[in-house]
Amino acid sequence: MQIFRLRSASANRLICALSALALVASAGTAAANPKIVVDAKTGKVIAHEEAFVKWYPASLTKLMTAYVTFKALKTGKLSLETPVVLSKRAADQPASKMYFTPGTTMTMDNALKMMLVKSANDMAVAVAEAVGGTQEQFVAMMNAQAKALGMTSTQYINPHGLPGKGQFSTARDLALLTLRLKQDFPEYQGYFKLEGIDTGSKQYPNFNTLIGRFDGADGMKTGFICASGFNQVGSATRDGRSVISVVLGSDSLAGRADDTANLLQQGLTSTAAGGVGLSALAPYGETADVNDVSAEICNPKAAKVRSETRDDAGRTIQHSPYIHEMAQPPVYTPLTLLSGGEAPPPPPKGTKKTVAVNTVNVPIPQPRPTF
Repeated sequence: MQIFRLRSASANRLICALSALALVASAGTAAANPKIVVDAKTGKVIAHEEAFVKWYPASLTKLMTAYVTFKALKTGKLSLETPVVLSKRAADQPASKMYFTPGTTMTMDNALKMMLVKSANDMAVAVAEAVGGTQEQFVAMMNAQAKALGMTSTQYINPHGLPGKGQFSTARDLALLTLRLKQDFPEYQGYFKLEGIDTGSKQYPNFNTLIGRFDGADGMKTGFICASGFNQVGSATRDGRSVISVVLGSDSLAGRADDTANLLQQGLTSTAAGGVGLSALAPYGETADVNDVSAEICNPKAAKVRSETRDDAGRTIQHSPYIHEMAQPPVYTPLTLLSGGEAPPPPPKGTKKTVAVNTVNVPIPQPRPTF
């Protein structure tokens, strides 16, 4: 399934001529919006802008939900086979979600896949309750972990990133979290590069459209709410280099993908030497208030602009020359239905079909070979 279209070759050649500095401020993001790119092996900052402005993280919050869960897995508190039971509170979360009925049971492995690929809010709460006992206890664990990692301008109020007063982060803090995810849990990085999941009744592609379309892309997460705009944390490894990027407040799905691809390319092709360490980057700029871009993002004019960035087939039009069509159809990781079980009645019109998920663990597929 194609979900985007590339720009013309001549336009791509024009963009290729841009300098590295120009890549930092790409078309999809306002110049003052937060962004940062970091060498994942050295922790050195390659480029940054407004990295300490407080921002709503939206579903990038799920990166901390994953970190706390991975930590519990690594310490043996639970395992990938631990049953995760969907509570009514979890099932009642707004979309994006899986639309499972309360009482549906799955392994922690499957719950993590749905949370990170589909960005399912119901799965985030279910995982939080399985790890922390209650959502409130898990959120306390998230905030304690953020402090321990040195995320000095981050606070969480829920495990999924739905809007609420008191939930904020910065590009710098999110880069630090991503760096530590890669350093502390290399054994779980496969969750971030899945191309999609298959519940048996529906296939869900990864919201991170760079997977399979940007050379070397291997994670991490996207997010959107009106107050934050379109956010993306990217990760890529190529020719012995590994970099991570953070883009906050882009104006569209295509814009955040373009911005992320351009930043990752800049990081992968820059000199590996020099630069200040991420933890040592000194705060700057306006850091008091949490930025809210709802008025710019969720209004009829902005919606019209976003609709004009799609072709007649509804595919978003990507502008970055570093994004290409997938070489082969995406691989969808299967999540098996309960043996002999029946899917519940379909939800109201406009929502996605409800299915039940088996407690059988599904292994993370190995990365494709590089051709």
